[in-house]
Amino acid sequence: MHQIPGTEVLRYTAFSADPEGGNPAGVVLDASGLDDAAMLAIAAELGYSESAFLTGPGDTDGSTGRGYTIRYFSPKAEVPFCGHATVATAIAFAERNGPGDLVLTTRAGTVPVTIAQDGAELRATLTSVEPHVSDVAPDDLAEALAALDWPAADLDPALPPRIAFAGARHLVLAAASRERLAELDYDFARLESLMHRLDLTTVQLVWRESQAVFHVRDPFPVGGVVEDPATGAAAAAFGAYLRELALVPDAAVLTLHQGEDMGRPGTLTVELRAGDARVRVSGTGTRIPAAE
Repeated sequence: MHQIPGTEVLRYTAFSADPEGGNPAGVVLDASGLDDAAMLAIAAELGYSESAFLTGPGDTDGSTGRGYTIRYFSPKAEVPFCGHATVATAIAFAERNGPGDLVLTTRAGTVPVTIAQDGAELRATLTSVEPHVSDVAPDDLAEALAALDWPAADLDPALPPRIAFAGARHLVLAAASRERLAELDYDFARLESLMHRLDLTTVQLVWRESQAVFHVRDPFPVGGVVEDPATGAAAAAFGAYLRELALVPDAAVLTLHQGEDMGRPGTLTVELRAGDARVRVSGTGTRIPAAE
């Protein structure tokens, strides 16, 4: 593995207390001695959708003093922000340094994180950067549906397609049925090409079970993996999307189930607060034991 001697590479899952659930991430709590090539090589060798690296001191809000710069790498490239790797890093950090607040400086902006004891588990809550939502061009939507092999009639008209951002860009597409969401078999190269052109991190596929409960899946070909098991950045963007389109109240707590169709179930909690455009995403996490 491309790393300096003594670099500790941890493996944590986020959005599940079960090591076999949620989304696994590599975590390096002290990556100050690693260059870009080394971080990319570690991420590629781990093969997780993203790995996170604390590279040194960052901004603080003056109250915690616990401010760090964090970088995220997929097996293919650096990404500006990753929610599940943020949660994994925060829980790994708290296990060694105690719960409390962190202020993480990302390429997308400043992301505050609070880690609290929740019974026997630690729960991390990240606060996104300022989100925004934009339209998707009809031709781009048609290409996305063609790559997914989704007929337009299978979309839920109550949740129209949009591009949502809360640290990274995601195309939100809503399925009209749980069965449509479950049948994910897409053209990897075709969707990857479109996503590069539109600067998308994932495609956020959703199905609305009830007013505040959603099932989601995230194809991630630009990261070198078919699907992301639990996507915190997309969850934050989706929360912004729902509020922007007045599909939920200004203040709401939403539950997103992800990873069930992959055999890695996880739960993401999305909180919207009235008067605050930012979105909060929280979840548990745990260390993945080393292979025997």
